[in-house]
Amino acid sequence: MSTAQTMLMYYWGADARPGFGLVKHGSLQTTNTGIHLVCSKSKIQNVAVGKKLVGFIRGDGTVSVIRCQGDGLALAGRLKHLDLKKDKIKALSCQESQAVLVSYDGKVLCVDELNVPRSQLRDKQVTQVACGDHHSVVLTHDGQLFTWGQNSSGQLGLGKDEPSTQSPKLLSSLSGIPLVQISAGGDHSFALSLSGAVFGWGKNNAGQLALGDNTDRDVPVNVSSLNLKKIIFISCGEEHTATLTKGGLVFTFGSGSYGQLGHNSLRDELRPQIVAELWGSKVSQIACGRHHTLAFVRSSQKIYSFGCGEQGQLGNGQKTNQCVPLPVHLSTEHNQNGSVERIRAGGNHSFALCQQMGSEKGLTNPKASSNSHIVTLDDKMIDRWISECDSKAWKSIRWEIKKIFSSAACVNGSFIETSCDKHFQSSVEYYGLDLSLARLAFEKLAKKEKVLSEVKKVVEHKLLPSLNPRPAGVEALRVYLILPELLRVLHEHYLGTDLTVALASAILSLKPDWLKVLGHYWSRLPDVFLENLVKTFHLQSHNFLLDMTMSGHLRWSSSLEKTLKVLQKVYEVVFDGEPGIDWRALSLEFFTLLAKDILTAQPKIAEISEDSGFAWFTSDDCGTTDEVYLFGVLCGMALYNNCLMNFGFPLALFKMLLGQKPTLQDLEEPFPIEARTLNVLLEEDEEGVTELYLNFTVRGHEVIPNGAQIPVTKVNRQEYVDLYIDFVFHKSVKQQFEDFSRGFSQGCPIDTWKVFLPEELMAVLYGNTEYKWELLKENVAYEGFIPTEEVIQNFWKVFFELTKDQKKLFMKFIFGTYLLPVGGLSKRQLRISKWVLPDPDEHHPKGECCFGRLRLPNYSNIRSLHDKLINAITHCNEFGME
Repeated sequence: MSTAQTMLMYYWGADARPGFGLVKHGSLQTTNTGIHLVCSKSKIQNVAVGKKLVGFIRGDGTVSVIRCQGDGLALAGRLKHLDLKKDKIKALSCQESQAVLVSYDGKVLCVDELNVPRSQLRDKQVTQVACGDHHSVVLTHDGQLFTWGQNSSGQLGLGKDEPSTQSPKLLSSLSGIPLVQISAGGDHSFALSLSGAVFGWGKNNAGQLALGDNTDRDVPVNVSSLNLKKIIFISCGEEHTATLTKGGLVFTFGSGSYGQLGHNSLRDELRPQIVAELWGSKVSQIACGRHHTLAFVRSSQKIYSFGCGEQGQLGNGQKTNQCVPLPVHLSTEHNQNGSVERIRAGGNHSFALCQQMGSEKGLTNPKASSNSHIVTLDDKMIDRWISECDSKAWKSIRWEIKKIFSSAACVNGSFIETSCDKHFQSSVEYYGLDLSLARLAFEKLAKKEKVLSEVKKVVEHKLLPSLNPRPAGVEALRVYLILPELLRVLHEHYLGTDLTVALASAILSLKPDWLKVLGHYWSRLPDVFLENLVKTFHLQSHNFLLDMTMSGHLRWSSSLEKTLKVLQKVYEVVFDGEPGIDWRALSLEFFTLLAKDILTAQPKIAEISEDSGFAWFTSDDCGTTDEVYLFGVLCGMALYNNCLMNFGFPLALFKMLLGQKPTLQDLEEPFPIEARTLNVLLEEDEEGVTELYLNFTVRGHEVIPNGAQIPVTKVNRQEYVDLYIDFVFHKSVKQQFEDFSRGFSQGCPIDTWKVFLPEELMAVLYGNTEYKWELLKENVAYEGFIPTEEVIQNFWKVFFELTKDQKKLFMKFIFGTYLLPVGGLSKRQLRISKWVLPDPDEHHPKGECCFGRLRLPNYSNIRSLHDKLINAITHCNEFGME
């Protein structure tokens, strides 16, 4: 830690206790422009100001605070040295009357009005802190943002209607963005990414968020007007904001009522405007007070000020406002042997911290030291990992691996293209990475399989599940370009299979707009990296291409949701958390569950008729085009894979698939009441038809021009019935059927199904509904039993006494579905296997759906067999349960 012998601090602005109590009154020097000079033997490392509080970090990491009556008008007490025990402080920020400190080891301490430090976020390593009037924002070493305090204007960024809180809350919407700086003003907040993307949220009454309006935002929003401008620093006033570019340009926006924007006007600005008077001066630091702004030009050692000067905070010897930047009149006598290191502003105060010649050089970066940034992967770190992983340092190495590779922000901040500042050009057109660095890094990691395996484990179990499917900015997509380089070396060590599937799943989870951007990035990859990407996923899909099988893990609670995103060929199913190899039974179970989910999914694909129980497409205006197409794909897949899937549609659908027109008899299946009404119409005499008061409308729609004005008569009633049937089965669901038919043909790409009659196609897909239970006994195969054994005789006695519904549950218990293929039970073979157990009466029978096998304990009596079998088929919904 730096400890200079002598430190100069200039300050000007609101009246304060002479020297803030840092030096004796007699040693304080004041210029004729109202600028005070403090010469302290104890270095002042940093300064932070709130409306009622000023805090100082000393060179030894200790902190002193002094309190004001309000708005920094007058000091209400003496300088107090905080009791921080052994904590050494590197960062400090002030709310209106409270201070938030960050120690060098990442601890957060909140100092209340009694000057008592309280610990926050004990399990996080914090690197930066920024405070508004009544809220705080902190950035952790692994790129997470936490906020707390008042949320009256959305300044916490947690979303609509979120209440104020004194407990830090994770701001998850910025997850994955590699952040380098945070800033907070009165009631607004900002975050800055490594490649210059600016995100703002909170109060916007004067346009201080630069979004082109004055509407508050309760979640972080990208300030698109600052994109590609190489922003490296942000400072916030009460209702205005200033940003600094790497080239030294200053943009300001928000309230201009005191001239604090420096645009030679008092107008508010809703979008960033360059401070023209500073053009060509290459500003190196900026700082915003409550209603004033400072800019420091290192090359000339000049500080410029503009805005509110009513309390002398502009340092020009006057107490008037100033709309353009003018130099602060520092004392040349005392400044000739030193240099300004930092400027600070807050409330109605301004500060310049100087380093005397010959003293140890201080920090010059406006964003503070390098340890205030999030951690990223670099060569030096990798070299240490592979050289020390077999020593006692392995524990700390594992901790570092977990920190970096469990954080998308840390990964996305690594391997950036720094040559010519190219990463600042990151956009939907350019990803800002040097992938050759990533390749070299992972090749180096692979030299130690111990390290490589640990990285793989963390990426698979921590990083990939945490990825945001709706990222806040393009920098969050870099992980999808970096990880294939890790997979490349993992495949060489035969370690990457599961990780490839997990990465593919994460990619498919991206929202369509972001998936499109990623696809564009892929198209811009150099050939060598694009080739690796293709090989990576081609290798993983190798079995699919050769064996026409594909595997995917599904949860019981979300089979439909996930299914809509998977591949559309022969499918091999594994339910998460359940044992079982998909030798047909799990696929059968999958499509059975899917049929149930489809009819209850949102948006609704189909409506179920209360009169018949059959399903039919919803009307044209429901906006379900994609869902109906995917529904058709899945039904085609079921047919193609010889899996039963009874989704409850009537025979009319299968007629339409085969190019046949439904009839009035087909209408009776899904809509029996309407069909009966039409039959009555066709049978009535002239008077009876007239008394029905029908016209050429169906379900509120005219089926011919001016149909509402044309009555149905005995002469035209057949035309009306034909139009009625055509409307129900064709016109009202024209788009839905076309989408379903297109999807069905996609899911079952061979055309042989078109040789079926409608009844046959329906039977192949729905299965046989005629149960001849004696056929099950006739086709049974015994393993370890003989038919005459008592337990077998008892089993069949119990089975035939079951109700029809219980028998169906038994079929599902054994075969994964109660549906029967064409041919019925003659095509099902039950296997009954002896299950040798020391206490058989304590166990349930076990169904092995993969083999159509019932593992039956040798029960001592028929009552035990009856009770255990009923319980098993009634309550077993998962594979592998006994």
